Amino acid sequence: MINNEQIMADYLYGLPQQFKDCLQMEFDFNGKYQRSYDHILICGMGGSAIGGDILRTWGQIEAAKPLIVNRDYQIPHFVNENSLVIAVSYSGNTEETLQAYHSARDRGASLICVTSGGRLADLARKNGDSLTIIPGHLVPRAASGYLLAPVALILEQLAILPGAREAIMETAQLLEGMRENLGPQADEDKNRARQIASLLQDSLPVIWGVTGTTEAAAMRWKGQINENAKSPAFYSLFPELNHNEIVGFKLPADILSRMVIIILKDTLDNERIHKRIMITKDIVLPEVKAVIEVESTGKSFLARLYSLIYTGDYVSYYLALAYGIDPTPVEVIDFLKTQLGN
Repeated sequence: MINNEQIMADYLYGLPQQFKDCLQMEFDFNGKYQRSYDHILICGMGGSAIGGDILRTWGQIEAAKPLIVNRDYQIPHFVNENSLVIAVSYSGNTEETLQAYHSARDRGASLICVTSGGRLADLARKNGDSLTIIPGHLVPRAASGYLLAPVALILEQLAILPGAREAIMETAQLLEGMRENLGPQADEDKNRARQIASLLQDSLPVIWGVTGTTEAAAMRWKGQINENAKSPAFYSLFPELNHNEIVGFKLPADILSRMVIIILKDTLDNERIHKRIMITKDIVLPEVKAVIEVESTGKSFLARLYSLIYTGDYVSYYLALAYGIDPTPVEVIDFLKTQLGN
């Protein structure tokens, strides 16, 4: 029996509003942040880090400085007083992020914290770091707007990521339109997310993205299927997968026959990538259950990427319902954290 399935449905429906809420935030920096940095390091884990992956990819296209994502207790050796470190933890108690925060402070880096509270907020207040408090009534994976948009707006204010506000506005508007066709109220025969979820049931999802464009969306699809549908899923990226993974579609035949390949595409994909996708589809199609292509929509890079992410979020929700699972709890992660705490 499914319990509280409406909770995740409400979370998904409310994502566009998260972006709108963030546009109303004000970021009051003192003079120490208004300077040139060698790079920006975004520290986070899980749902708190996916915004960093989106920003990293977006930054490769438009940012004035390198954006680097750090998913670890340790921080890179090159972090120093010329680094800007943004610590993102939805709960404020993520142990990897807290240790990274302390290491960055020891190295003399400038620190900005984004969190709903917890120890990270306490540390930021104690040490005089810039602190952005976001609403804390969600689960981290359902708060991606709150976890991404403030960081993007901060980077825009620091003259690192131009056009962030405009891109966030477009993203909110685009997602509001999409949810009318993806949400539970939409006709099932016209709901792309339901159709994909139906095909994924009792199958092994493998998501293929493209380095530099749809890679963060592919990672997000994988994570959402894991956490919402409690199901294994994997992702890889073009063109690298053409240099190794593509060879592994011969055996075992019974597993391959239950595999569904989902290819995420964007208008910025290199033309040679288009050719690779066509050839690769021809290679794997006789061996797998199905190959699905999902194309982005929207004008800005952020809106296009989120058009893919939002579709995947709903796919994972419908897949959970198909399995008769409550998509909201993540009991295994909670158990792991408890054991680590002991």
